[in-house]
Amino acid sequence: MSALPVPPVGTPVTPPDPSLVEAARERLNGLATPAGALGRLGELSLWVAATQGAVPPAPIERVRAVVFAGDHGVADHGVSAYPKAITGIMVRTFIAGKAGVSVLAAQHGVSLRVLDLGVEDPLDDVDPAVKAFKVNSGSRPIHLEDALTAEETQAALAAGARIAAEEIAAGAQLLIPGDMGIGNTTPSSALIAASLGLPAQEVTGRGTGVDDAGLAHKIDVVQQALDRAGDRTDDPVQTLQALGSADLAASASFIATAARAAVPVLIDGVISVAGALLAERLAPGASAWCAAGHRSTEPAQSLALDKLGLDPILDLSMRLGEGSGAVAAVPLVRSAGLLLSETALLADLVP
Repeated sequence: MSALPVPPVGTPVTPPDPSLVEAARERLNGLATPAGALGRLGELSLWVAATQGAVPPAPIERVRAVVFAGDHGVADHGVSAYPKAITGIMVRTFIAGKAGVSVLAAQHGVSLRVLDLGVEDPLDDVDPAVKAFKVNSGSRPIHLEDALTAEETQAALAAGARIAAEEIAAGAQLLIPGDMGIGNTTPSSALIAASLGLPAQEVTGRGTGVDDAGLAHKIDVVQQALDRAGDRTDDPVQTLQALGSADLAASASFIATAARAAVPVLIDGVISVAGALLAERLAPGASAWCAAGHRSTEPAQSLALDKLGLDPILDLSMRLGEGSGAVAAVPLVRSAGLLLSETALLADLVP
């Protein structure tokens, strides 16, 4: 199918109707519960209703997660505790249903799709559909050169939009962008630093678990990348070209496209949140259609969530990626909607 129409970069997204938020709040306040007793679940129910465009909201039955997989040239420069070969191995593990997010998705009734946007491994033994949107065989090392060519950047953005269109056409009520790619916390940290105007020191974390020396080196690499990109980071597309990757650019476009189509998105850890931050730059207002599934241990994720005005649902010190934290939060999102729609109204109980 063709992608949804993509307006020019910077075209604002229409937010959820504020009147629906107020209608949902009025219903929440009228439930047969003490005032404020539902806490964060009550607040989350307002987002569910507003993004559905319905008070009370319908049950959230069709949740669809997409794992954007890709390799990163910077992984060859000592920023990760694992080799790039793990990316291809994990793609096969997703397909086999044995990855962490696969287990959670099966448990919670979430459709899970894995797509190769830029994996170095040719993956000759997997279903060709996994490679239908492949842009390249890995990004370039961002501290030395641009991650992507201009053509690759546009291809990745177009792929993300088309993937979102396919998931929406399949009936998604809620979308989750996941990730897989050794070294991907380095470009994600660079994208967040560039978008927030922060130095590498403030945003760079340990990723897969590098030691102190590895962390110091990783910070240097991110700062070199930021210095090399310079003021090109004022433009979101140029930011993705200089500092991103095919999988990260596609994820950002996926989120922006969902928001333009008024389909809510539950975002995950630092890679997913980097995509959301770039989606907000590509399509201002996109973040109103997003909720944060969890808080990861990466410092850049919390900084980006603060910028987006998003308060994570879960805080479990997870750093798996894959979309796993967001999928783990799905039961709470579903519960929030059901509480608003199925809890009795006090007015109906009291004569």
